[in-house]
Amino acid sequence: MKALEGIKILDFTHVQSGPTCTQLLAWFGADVIKVERPGVGDATRKQLVDVPGADSLYFTMLNHNKRSMELNSKNETGKAVLTRMIEECDVLVENFAPGALDRMGFSWERIQEINPRMIMASIKGFGPGKYQDCKVYENVAQCAGGSASTTGFLDGPPLVTGAQIGDSGTGLHLCLGIVTALFQREKTGRGQKVSAAMQDAVLNLARVKMRDQQRLDAGPLKEYSQFGEGIPFSDATPRAGNDSGGGQPGRILKCKGWETDPNAYTYFIIQAAVWEKVCDVIGEPDWKTAEGYASPPERLDKLNQIFERIEEWTMTKTKFEVMDACNPLDIPVGPILSMKEIAEDDGLYATGTMVKVDHPERGEYLSVGCPIKFSDMEVAVERSPLLGEHTSEILSQVLGYSEDEIKEIAASGAVGELKA
Repeated sequence: MKALEGIKILDFTHVQSGPTCTQLLAWFGADVIKVERPGVGDATRKQLVDVPGADSLYFTMLNHNKRSMELNSKNETGKAVLTRMIEECDVLVENFAPGALDRMGFSWERIQEINPRMIMASIKGFGPGKYQDCKVYENVAQCAGGSASTTGFLDGPPLVTGAQIGDSGTGLHLCLGIVTALFQREKTGRGQKVSAAMQDAVLNLARVKMRDQQRLDAGPLKEYSQFGEGIPFSDATPRAGNDSGGGQPGRILKCKGWETDPNAYTYFIIQAAVWEKVCDVIGEPDWKTAEGYASPPERLDKLNQIFERIEEWTMTKTKFEVMDACNPLDIPVGPILSMKEIAEDDGLYATGTMVKVDHPERGEYLSVGCPIKFSDMEVAVERSPLLGEHTSEILSQVLGYSEDEIKEIAASGAVGELKA
């Protein structure tokens, strides 16, 4: 028994943010019906194609465990089918441009009339306000949400992160909102409207930088490297390079082989609690009691010197040897793992964090599995659907149309070519 078994999701999402949300719901047991344009489908099916004639990894890795239905929602018969879908489903998820559902004739008010228990979940770029009608992509969200302005080095430009905190991050937030609305519906019997703005989600993930913005009122941020270097602070949270956001001094340091391997690095943190162990492991035992080194405040103006000395030591070892030496001493370190190293990590496959999936068009591919683990529910990752693969099945099983009615719907142009 899956947690969301019996819940039907009408999935009007595309590209990344919405599909991330609905894929999680599908992994949790919901019946996710992905509604796609006949003959076209989700735009990502044909974006960044690496296997000719097959759906791209962009699509397959974001649409596991779903069923695909082709439907022309502008066609009158298609609108009638969509109305039936809203009657039968529990949640409608969409990340259309603002106003798109209204123009289709399915405003929130109309959806409530059709099904008062329906939960309508939306992802938009910005919340209500002067930017609410603006189109937003991943990097725009990272910039507008405060992440880019606080990422990078002090003497360089703002940077976006490779983690998709705008798209996938917002999808994660919306998924939690949907599950919460479903839980509340059990108490009230009513559906409701749930929304997540990409700017808001990025800001939530960057909240420690908003913390630092307020701390600036009380003086310079002493855990930032620029304080020890005597560089004045402005009135906004600065870019902090690879400093630790938790206030513990930390840096990314070179390891053995860095000259030829761009990922031969480790992250190294010098917490106060392990300072003496750090001194011992790098061969500087005198620093434990030396004047100007004994306490964290005294070390602030010497962080560059301290990390240069630690790096001299890390450069004599691989990033994994650094872990082997430091972990038994509780010194926080972590290797910079490449995507290739992660893809080859047997431990991640053992936990289901990485999975291998068979696909009828492209063969076997690697994907990221469910990041959330349960003690009483197994999450199996099933391949993404082919375009319109389940149209007949959904019309029959979910909506109860007869075989003749399905043929009439197909003849009207409301759906794509029916699959056998």
